Amino acid sequence: MKCRLSILCLLSLAPFFSYAQQAELNAAEIRQGLAGLNVTGSVLYIAAHPDDENTRLLAYLAKERKVRTGYLSLTRGDGGQNLIGTEQGELLGLIRTQELLAARRTDGAEQFFTRANDFGFSKNSAESFKIWNKDQILSDVVWVIRKFQPDIIITRFPEDARAGHGHHAASAILAREAFTAAADPKRFPEQLKQVKIWQAKRIVWNTFNFGSTNTTADDQLKIDVGVFNPLLGKGYGEIAAESRSNHKSQGFGSAKQRGSAIEFFSPVGGQTAKTDLFDGINLNLDRNKGTEKAQQLLNEINAEYDPADPSKSINALLRLREEVKNLPFKHRQLDELILACAGIWIEATVPEPSYAITDSIPVTINAISRVRKYFPVRISLEELNPDHIQELIPDRMVSQHIKIAARQFGLTQPYWLEKKHPIGSYIIDSLANLSLPEAPAPHAGVFRVLFGNQYIEVTRPLVYKHTDPVKGELYQPLVIAPPVTATLADHSFVFTNNQSKTITVQLKNFKALAKGILQPHVPAGWKVSPEKVDFNLQRKLEEQNVEFVVTPGGEIEEGQFSLSLQVDGRSYQKGLKVIGYDHIPVQTLFPEAEARVERVDLKFAGKKIGYIAGAGDLIPESLTQIGYQVTRLNEKQIISGDLSGYDAIITGVRLYNINEQIKLMQPKLMDYVKNGGVLLVQYNVNSPLQLADIGPYPFQLSRDRVTEEDAKVNFLNPDHPVLNFPNQITVRDFDGWIQERGLYFATGIDQHYATVLQMNDTGEAASNGSLLVTGYGKGKFVYTSLAFFRELPAGVPGAYRLFVNLISKNTVH
Repeated sequence: MKCRLSILCLLSLAPFFSYAQQAELNAAEIRQGLAGLNVTGSVLYIAAHPDDENTRLLAYLAKERKVRTGYLSLTRGDGGQNLIGTEQGELLGLIRTQELLAARRTDGAEQFFTRANDFGFSKNSAESFKIWNKDQILSDVVWVIRKFQPDIIITRFPEDARAGHGHHAASAILAREAFTAAADPKRFPEQLKQVKIWQAKRIVWNTFNFGSTNTTADDQLKIDVGVFNPLLGKGYGEIAAESRSNHKSQGFGSAKQRGSAIEFFSPVGGQTAKTDLFDGINLNLDRNKGTEKAQQLLNEINAEYDPADPSKSINALLRLREEVKNLPFKHRQLDELILACAGIWIEATVPEPSYAITDSIPVTINAISRVRKYFPVRISLEELNPDHIQELIPDRMVSQHIKIAARQFGLTQPYWLEKKHPIGSYIIDSLANLSLPEAPAPHAGVFRVLFGNQYIEVTRPLVYKHTDPVKGELYQPLVIAPPVTATLADHSFVFTNNQSKTITVQLKNFKALAKGILQPHVPAGWKVSPEKVDFNLQRKLEEQNVEFVVTPGGEIEEGQFSLSLQVDGRSYQKGLKVIGYDHIPVQTLFPEAEARVERVDLKFAGKKIGYIAGAGDLIPESLTQIGYQVTRLNEKQIISGDLSGYDAIITGVRLYNINEQIKLMQPKLMDYVKNGGVLLVQYNVNSPLQLADIGPYPFQLSRDRVTEEDAKVNFLNPDHPVLNFPNQITVRDFDGWIQERGLYFATGIDQHYATVLQMNDTGEAASNGSLLVTGYGKGKFVYTSLAFFRELPAGVPGAYRLFVNLISKNTVH
């Protein structure tokens, strides 16, 4: 037999590949995969957010039942809270996308999304559909069903209030409607140019018992998914915990469960299953005509498989491949198993982590075959030019060098963030992108691994490979960037009154010898100096800070500060944002080089602030921007230090949930207030809390919230100092808030506290628990569930005015 590998320059044909290098399957995993070739069938699980999925059930379906398994998350989790950093909104969604992909690599399922944007907590499905545009998101769900063609659809949630979240209920409604619509040629007919109509056999609800809600019942369909897989050396409760623990930004590290675990299912539509999810569905190869010989071959392959030498199965697998080439089959899985049995490794690396879009990228292709030496196979590596054929001797790496123009790939960034979008959904022009959880990675072309007269096409992403002295060998996604980026430190700037502000722009070049002009743009009537800047960056990745003095003027109160770059006769308007955490690949994107600017009538009383970090917010940066001196305090400084020099101390969001040291810090913080200080505690969730008494007097935390960002706000005590000093607060100060008013409002409030504000969502009872203020000793204590952690970074003027009042030493006694 002869096997060779060729590189074909078919750059436009390569499919999506994640950042990770190819998986090297061990002998047990190959055995698991060979058994899976005997199974047909597919299941699509549908819910609303990352971390909604039942990872134990997904792992069981993918690895035990060996059916093709997918998870459709309507959103990317953009509206959640971040427990590992300060990223919010789209940036948090980017992190959670990568966490989902890591979870799927663990449990064996595939990942899909719609274009729906997670705009934050929603109390009912009607509100969700109002913001999402129900018909558009329904079309996305239909597209995924028609593309994936599941035999069974499973929802995580019911369609009513038991779902606990409007997005959850909406996901169940969309799944049920899409179950029918996907089979109707009159629904979304434009899709039928690329896919066919599809009718799943049934749709069921995976009922649950958690919190105070139990939706399971003994008469429901039940399956034990806690079984042990000896090939993998784990039970599905263990695999599920490993999968779920990838959701680190949500604090979902999970304990491994071992032993029996029952999942319950309730019918929603289609044929009812009585004893098994797959009742009435043939999961064997004979589901398709003409598979008798393939089945016989597969039986022989599985019977004769030698885990000590998987390469012995290659000949039979090639015969099977030829037999099923025109049949519905797991072709991709079969090809991966052949490559694994042959010990084929191919990678395409670049010497630097980033290149400008105008560059030519040098690429090194490494390939090796690690079949046993006695195995009669020759592998060669060649380009289209036959003079460059290189034979691969078993266990001997060969390399080849080519160059690829970066421009053909475009900028590397998330496809759903390429265009500005409304609150409800991302702008996605291509249906094909909806099949991809992330943008296609730049690649070196389509490789062909030839086995006699058969070949397997393989693509590999271009990656930067390097060795860290602590972490070892690391792979990083290749970044293709504009020649020069212009990055602003914040995405909003608040100008107090008509005072000028210096805005710093960081230039960074991704090519050597970058010369050009940087020009700022401000709202009409505002002034900026200088009006343009010439730059000359000599070294690649050189950075240069440029300062512009911006002065508000005229009648315009708000607008955009934007930047344009002229480089080599071309115009660019991109900044740079890099997100780096150890548990996900480095994420690089190029947002528009612009920021919101807002003129605010703002008065101050006190300027020196201490800040105690919680789960992560941008309050310190926001306060520094308007002139406060902010010191980040650690536990030692609070427990052993002198706090009397601070005009106010602020705790970060969820501090009382996540920091065990708060038990030791709390007495010192209360003494600080008693002696005349101001302590402002931002929101915490009601469970778990490190200590019960957050304030000097009792109150509890509920799950109540006001999600309508334009909900009417009533002043219960208009004369209260926090509404009058140093800024006069009016109802206009609650205009322009984003995502929500507040969350986890206080309840059971002691009479010592003044409840200053009252608000509610449409049709709900009014709540007084968003803002509590009390005097304690000589000082002031404030607990607020208002979403300042969202409003200040967004540059909401009234939120700044109220927050300044809350941290000012106004009289509360």
